[in-house]
Amino acid sequence: MRILIMGGTRFIGVYLTRMLVQQGHEVVLFNRGNQPAPVEGVGQIHGDRTNPADLKEKLAGETFDAIFDNNGRELSDTQPLADIFKDRVQHFVYMSSAGVYLKSDQMPHIEGDPIDPRSRHKGKHDTETYLADQGVPFTSIRPTYIYGPHNYNDLEAWFFDRIVRDRPIPIPGHGQHFTQFGHVRDLAQAMVQVLGNSQAIGQIYNVSGERYVTFDGLARACAIAAGKSPDTLQLVHYDPRQFDFGKRKAFPLRPQHFFASIQKAVTDLNWKPEYDLISGLKDSFHNDYLASGRDRTEIDFSVDSEILAGK
Repeated sequence: MRILIMGGTRFIGVYLTRMLVQQGHEVVLFNRGNQPAPVEGVGQIHGDRTNPADLKEKLAGETFDAIFDNNGRELSDTQPLADIFKDRVQHFVYMSSAGVYLKSDQMPHIEGDPIDPRSRHKGKHDTETYLADQGVPFTSIRPTYIYGPHNYNDLEAWFFDRIVRDRPIPIPGHGQHFTQFGHVRDLAQAMVQVLGNSQAIGQIYNVSGERYVTFDGLARACAIAAGKSPDTLQLVHYDPRQFDFGKRKAFPLRPQHFFASIQKAVTDLNWKPEYDLISGLKDSFHNDYLASGRDRTEIDFSVDSEILAGK
């Protein structure tokens, strides 16, 4: 297949590009050209996807069998791309988010659950709706929290920062909220499994790890991955309503239960996560956190200090 990846030079796109090239596909990346391609010799088209005229000029004359849209956040990001290729592509794979789901008393989230109209990810659901209404042969992927080497969001690294420096770990609430991490390589593999699968056309899939973990349990899992005893951790629980952090982020996860069933993806895509939480965190700790030297980097713990002083 000749495959277009929107982005392709950061995190998910790096893993996806490598997998597709290894399978013998012809991969073309569309991006601004600010980052090197993850595979030497892979095709690239440089442009600005936020400029519909530029997008049309650069891509209207191209032909692709499949498209992976990894970085469209709002409908306005993806609509011009979908309009160009809706009748000229076999498969349009869209990266959505499990963050679209409305907070619920019944968990885990399953595909078809109500959508939160105030979610910051609502644009992704709007895009899914548009793709369906326009008859685009799409599949949407809804991950929960994505982790692994080269993660540009401070998730596992937030915990590692405190663990390697023997600092207390401030956790909002009681520490027993369940959340869910999915390794980036497992996510990319699920995306690859979508290709050529007619059953996946028009479908939405939650993709993440197999198991859920509490906030306290996640901190302990990160400690194990970092080679520390989880029994030595100092977990400090606090009420976030007692603090005014402004726009500063005190904790990297939403303070609520947030996890989704992946059974539909397992069944339809002949896919199963390779990484359990500990093995995935070890991969991230050794092959990214330590490898990048972040354990020796100066970190701003001022928000932590405010929380600890207020206890």
